[in-house]
Amino acid sequence: MMAGAAEDVRVLFGAAVRAALEAWPALQIAVENGFGGVHSQEKAEWLGGAVEDYFIANADLEMEEIEDFLGELMTTEFDTVVEDGSLPQVSQQLQTMFHHFQKGDGAALQVMTSQINQKKCKVTATPLMTAKETDVAEDDVDSVEEMEVTATNDGAITDEVFPQPQPSDPDTQTIKEEDIVEDGWTIVRRKK
Repeated sequence: MMAGAAEDVRVLFGAAVRAALEAWPALQIAVENGFGGVHSQEKAEWLGGAVEDYFIANADLEMEEIEDFLGELMTTEFDTVVEDGSLPQVSQQLQTMFHHFQKGDGAALQVMTSQINQKKCKVTATPLMTAKETDVAEDDVDSVEEMEVTATNDGAITDEVFPQPQPSDPDTQTIKEEDIVEDGWTIVRRKK
């Protein structure tokens, strides 16, 4: 492979890595919410170069090594533990890109980058105030917070609300006054 062609493929590999990271919802949310501090956007841009350099410096990486590296960067730089199952997916994608880079297959890197950019969604997470929360003090540890997740793809917007499960309260009609003893305890009886 000629030197100019190798540089071109390296540029394509870098662009593909950045596209994959920019499309990663865990990183998008971390940057948008400033989990990396006031310089979250700069850290995200740096992350692309760091991941690219990591692959170049370590030619024979296993999937677990890539996952560990990405997880460590997210924890260190964005104070975020990624537990949504996306680490293996992003790691596999990056590993595939690196194999194309090693083979000098710039066309495959361009195709992957194009596919990522077409599928890329803008993910946002914003807290919602529920009627229950407005009646409860903010420092109440039992309050429930819902997040509204909005994904945008090609101008289409999808709003979904994912509430946390509510603990089941005992049915007040089934508790009889004789079941409540003086010290505030309630006797629980088995249903017949």
